[in-house]
Amino acid sequence: MIGNLQKWGAGVTGYALEPQEGKKGSAIRFLKTWWEQVKEESHHGHGKPILEVLVLDVLFQRRILKRSPLRWFMHFTIFAGWMTLFALSGMMFAVEMTEKFGIELPFTPAEFREFLSLPNYIFGYVLLIGVIIALVRRLFVSEVREASIMYDWVLLGGVFIVTISGFIADGIRTGIVWGFGLDPATAPPAALFHSVISLFFCIAYIPYSKYIHVIATPLAILANKGGE
Repeated sequence: MIGNLQKWGAGVTGYALEPQEGKKGSAIRFLKTWWEQVKEESHHGHGKPILEVLVLDVLFQRRILKRSPLRWFMHFTIFAGWMTLFALSGMMFAVEMTEKFGIELPFTPAEFREFLSLPNYIFGYVLLIGVIIALVRRLFVSEVREASIMYDWVLLGGVFIVTISGFIADGIRTGIVWGFGLDPATAPPAALFHSVISLFFCIAYIPYSKYIHVIATPLAILANKGGE
């Protein structure tokens, strides 16, 4: 990720952000220049208010909605499901680490895990719906299928495996339908597999894949105060 910021920083001249391939600059300089550009446009009243851009353009992705409601629904369900599950996992990790350091909480990690089970399932299905729509479009919509490359299939297949493995790991642990009647003793290795592949596809792989737009696009939208 630092390497990407350095690449983007190579094109920084004054307050202009012009990423250049094959060159390296300063990641810190890039971030400072980006923030100055956001503040500068805010002070001069150019573009839309930053809060409106953040909520409507970054979070709710209205630019995609204007182009295609179906494509927007697919993108939004993947984005909302992925980011919410990431946040819930971070909360669970924080609670577990707090216990490891001997800090007392009004609840145990097991109780907190059960508390998060419902939102985990809800947003897990939200993510699954978006991934299924993406798979169907790439399989049956000729324009999308012809434009797809192996890179796209690897990313989509990775997210699909992450989503399904999460349902299966929890299903084995709780004994519900996603467990497929498997021995509860297989729950820990199933959970470990889900954790490792999630860390790979949902964190480590981001800077090296097209998923980098999850970070790059919001930065560009905020710097440009919305617009196309």
